[in-house]
Amino acid sequence: MKLIIQIPCYNEENTLTETVRDLPTEIEGIDSIEYLVILDGCTDKTEQVAKECGVHHILSLGRNFGLATAFMRGLDYALLQGADIVVNTDGDNQYSGFDIPKLVEPILSEKADMVIGSRPIVKHPEFGFVKKILQVVGSWVLRCLSKTHVKDAPSGFRAYSRETCMKLHLHSSFSHCTESLIQAGHLGLVVDSVDININPKTRDSRLFSSVSQYIWKQGKTMLSMFLLYRPGVFFFCLGLCFIIPAFILGIHFIDAVYIHPRELRHGMTPTLILLAMLGLFGFISWSLGVLGDLIKNQRRITEEQLFITKKNYYA
Repeated sequence: MKLIIQIPCYNEENTLTETVRDLPTEIEGIDSIEYLVILDGCTDKTEQVAKECGVHHILSLGRNFGLATAFMRGLDYALLQGADIVVNTDGDNQYSGFDIPKLVEPILSEKADMVIGSRPIVKHPEFGFVKKILQVVGSWVLRCLSKTHVKDAPSGFRAYSRETCMKLHLHSSFSHCTESLIQAGHLGLVVDSVDININPKTRDSRLFSSVSQYIWKQGKTMLSMFLLYRPGVFFFCLGLCFIIPAFILGIHFIDAVYIHPRELRHGMTPTLILLAMLGLFGFISWSLGVLGDLIKNQRRITEEQLFITKKNYYA
């Protein structure tokens, strides 16, 4: 059983040494543990530090592609190296490397396909009140979208089985955390979570510079994933926003023209035009929902074929 711990890095020369130092060298049930540093367009001495730390693998992407791309490139590389389990952690030493044995245990015991390390959000000393609320609400929304029960959905400290790595196909460029969880849930994979410890903050996040930017990026990503993985529900709800007002206008028209005609004081032409427009938009939305579900089913077949291809290739 081979474990590869991957660390996507973008200029992490100041924290990489501590991150690698805390990683385990042996875990019961694991025969081999190797470290992989992914250089996502680093312009500092991250590569030199990685070599000095004795990292087994260094993968350079050439330029900065973003966290999601670096994550997927790391999975592909780890699979080529024969990894049975892949753990993803951050280069800023946010997550405690001592918790990795706890993270991989459900996969070793075949109780889960994917395990997420849950941070103590409510008791986090460095999270302000607003950020705690956003984290709790964001996790709840992601649980609904992904049909999973993890406590800390945005956490990037995760473990994946070999087959799970081959089944993930990300479209987002912002972060792998949101989409990989939603995709795992819709693929029927068993997703578990374990409580982990965190280290003191070493730097500000590079994914967003403010709370408002975090809300915007996360909200946009969640909406995109909702549209991508549940188009039928999305367009059905959108269609209701047009159909319900159209139904109310229709009742008003019937009442004004046929039930109480003497109360009719003005022409009903504007009402009929608005009624027709709302009904048309509702019909179009529901039609898009049907079309979206057909495309989703076709994409699922394509992803299954890609999984079989990957399985044969990496074998």
